[in-house]
Amino acid sequence: MGPFSTTGGALQDPYAAYTEYAAMRSACPVRPVPAGPGGRVTYLVTGYAEARKALADPRLSKDTAAFFAGRESGRRPHPAVAHTMLATDPPRHTRLRKLVTKAFTTGAVRALRPFIARATDELLDSWPAGEPVDFVARLAVPLPVLVICRLLGVPRADGPAVRRWSAELFAEGEPAVIDAASHAIAGYMTDLIAARRLDPGDSLLDGLISARDGEDRLSEEELVSLAVLLLVAGHETTTNALGNALLALLLHPAALERLREDPDGIPGALDELLRFDPSVSTATFRFTTEPVALGGTEIPAGVPVLVALGAANRDPARFPAPDHLDPDRDAAAHLAFGHGVHRCLGAPLARAELEIVLRAVLTRFPAIRLAVPPERLEWRRTRLVRGPAALPVMT
Repeated sequence: MGPFSTTGGALQDPYAAYTEYAAMRSACPVRPVPAGPGGRVTYLVTGYAEARKALADPRLSKDTAAFFAGRESGRRPHPAVAHTMLATDPPRHTRLRKLVTKAFTTGAVRALRPFIARATDELLDSWPAGEPVDFVARLAVPLPVLVICRLLGVPRADGPAVRRWSAELFAEGEPAVIDAASHAIAGYMTDLIAARRLDPGDSLLDGLISARDGEDRLSEEELVSLAVLLLVAGHETTTNALGNALLALLLHPAALERLREDPDGIPGALDELLRFDPSVSTATFRFTTEPVALGGTEIPAGVPVLVALGAANRDPARFPAPDHLDPDRDAAAHLAFGHGVHRCLGAPLARAELEIVLRAVLTRFPAIRLAVPPERLEWRRTRLVRGPAALPVMT
C-alpha cells in the first residue's frame, strides 16, 4: 500500500497509511517518489517543520496553468474549474481572495450560526429511532450543502445536483466523469449568475457579481471560477471533516466520554480532531519554480511537490504521541487547513459546523455508537479529500 493509495488496506484502514508515512518521515522527511512513466518523480513532504516551510514558500508555485502549459493530456475540464483561485499565485491570488474574505470573517460566521443550528436540528429530527442511521448521508452531506447554498444564494432545491456534481469532481480514476462534472457545475453557475443579474439579492454571489461589474473588475471567467470554487470547497471538505471527527470519537471511547460529559469542551477539541484525521490528507498541487533546499533534500526546479498534511500532523517532533487522540491537547498549530497565503479561507465556517454538529449529536444521542464493526466501514474513492463513504450509527 502506497501513501497515495485509495484501494485495499488504505480504504479499509486509512490510519495504516500514517504508519507508512511515519517510516518515510523517520528515514527522510522530504523524498522523491515515483509519479508516473518515464522516471517522473514527485517530492513528498512528510515532516511537520518541512511541511510548514513548504506551504509558505513562494518558490513553490500553485500556478497549474503555467506548469502544464503545452502538455497535451487529453483532458477537457472547464477552465473555470481547472484554473481556480487555488491554482494561482500572488498577486492575482491576493486580489481574488480579498473579494471573498469578508464572507468568512468571525462576524459573518457568527451570523450564520443560528441557521446552521436550525438546519442541524431539522436533520437530526428526521433520524429514525431504534435502527441504524448513516451519519454521512443523513447529516454530514446535506448540512454543509445547505449552508454553502444559503451563503451563495443557490436555491435549496438545487442542492442535490450541486452535491452530485461536486462528488463527481473528486472521482478518482474517472477523468471523463470529472471533466463532465466540471462543465455541468460551471454551466450551472454561469446560468445562475445571469439570473441573479436580472434579480439581484444580498448573497455572497451577488457581491461577487457587483465586483465583476464594478471597480474591482473580475473577469467573467474569474467570477464563474470563484463561484464554483466556493460552492464545491465550501461543503466537500466539511462533509469529510464531520465524518472523520465523529468516527475518531466513536473509535476512542475515552475522548468521546470526555466530550459527552462536557460538551463545552468541544470547541477546544476541534483542533485535535482536525489534526488527528484531516479531510484533506495531501495539500493541492505545487511545483518548484527554482531549486529549493528542504529538510536536507535538494529539490530541482520544475518538479511537483506534495505536502502530506496528515503525515505532518502526526509528526512526533511537533505533536508527542501523535497517534493518540487527546481532546485536551493544544493542537492549534495543526496543518489541516494548510498554512500561509493559501490557508483555507473557509476554516471559520467549517469549525462552526463541526462544533454545532458534534454538540447536537452528543447531547441528543449520548449513547451513540457504531452500528457496524470498524473494518466494515467503506471509504470514499476520491482525489485529495478523504472520509467515510458511510458511517452507520445507532443512537
